[in-house]
Amino acid sequence: MNKLANKRIKMNKIILNLLIMSISMILIMQNTVYSASTKSDLQNEMSDTQDKIEQLQKEQQEIEDNRSEAMKTVENLIYEISDVEKEIEDLETKVSNLQEKIEQSEKDIEQKTEEYNKQEDLLDARLIALYKSGDTSYLEIFLTSSSMTDFLSKYYLAQELVECDKEFMQSVTEQKKQLEADKAQLEADKKELDTSLTQQKAKQVSLTSMKEEKEKYAEQLTEQEKKNQEEIEQFEKDKAEIERELKRIAEEEAKKNSVNISGTPSASGYIFPVQGLTRANINNKTYPSYPGHTGVDVNINVTGKNVVAVKDGTVVISTALRNSNGTYRSYGEYVVINHHDGTMTLYAHMLAGSRKVEPDDKVVQGQIIGTVGSTGNSTGNHLHFEVKVGGRSVNPLPYLP
Repeated sequence: MNKLANKRIKMNKIILNLLIMSISMILIMQNTVYSASTKSDLQNEMSDTQDKIEQLQKEQQEIEDNRSEAMKTVENLIYEISDVEKEIEDLETKVSNLQEKIEQSEKDIEQKTEEYNKQEDLLDARLIALYKSGDTSYLEIFLTSSSMTDFLSKYYLAQELVECDKEFMQSVTEQKKQLEADKAQLEADKKELDTSLTQQKAKQVSLTSMKEEKEKYAEQLTEQEKKNQEEIEQFEKDKAEIERELKRIAEEEAKKNSVNISGTPSASGYIFPVQGLTRANINNKTYPSYPGHTGVDVNINVTGKNVVAVKDGTVVISTALRNSNGTYRSYGEYVVINHHDGTMTLYAHMLAGSRKVEPDDKVVQGQIIGTVGSTGNSTGNHLHFEVKVGGRSVNPLPYLP
């Protein structure tokens, strides 16, 4: 969750979390410490607490509504710029791959054409030889044979020559068809390359325009809003760098092991990422819950809970993102696990010093990898959970049980 508002928003959220926790404590104490309290008293307390929560939510919404239009515009532009930059990166990768494919195809076609021309010349020579020799009857073979053994030998030799000629002609015909198919595919790849280059150029123009617009509105921000802007931009920069690295890992694995890079929810086999909790502990089940949010937040009754690997895999990242002054930023304490099925999962904002795994560690489903916390761009205890396919974030909700 980004620090998008002022100190008052943060304080209200903390108070809100504390009040929610108090409701849970009230329900627990119904059957324990305060057994002498009447049901009516507890219901009144809960009602009062709920009223306070609703009031805080109302105040928080008012503060959000009162944010300057310039800040809202800048924030939206930051996320739009980030999305376009990812699209440009993907197009650059696609263009590079197409260029390599076209270059290799041209070499292959040149080699196949040379081989085909040789085979065609041999076929022409063989057909001419057959034409000059004319048809040889089996009677002629019999009459010119010195014995029955000689006849059978010449007969089978003639049969084999006929079969070889048929196979040779068939082979040359198939070579020609394959060569024509390769040339057609090459032309299709060239057209796709032209389209991708055009799209890339258009995206680049759009990106330049959005950056200029963002700078124009940024000049109208307050000092606090400028700090918020810097935090958001740093977070987006960190996310982009992480996704580039995960994309590289995914592509290398796909080439090496023929892994399906488009992992699907139905094949995920995940468990819930916070021990003992379920989807009911996710407050906002929409995706994205707000612009730029690339995961889902498990944030109800999470204090002190263990974070677990949703599936067997290998840890590819286990680190903490910090500013130059040592304070946490962005994801804070986070871990990424490669499940070797086309998907990776990211667990962020964990408690300081709670990470229990290192890069290259093999983990099993349900293994504890850390503790829920609030490090980095976070305003309260929660686990930020992401699913990556090909290095890019996708909606994690369909993957969760």
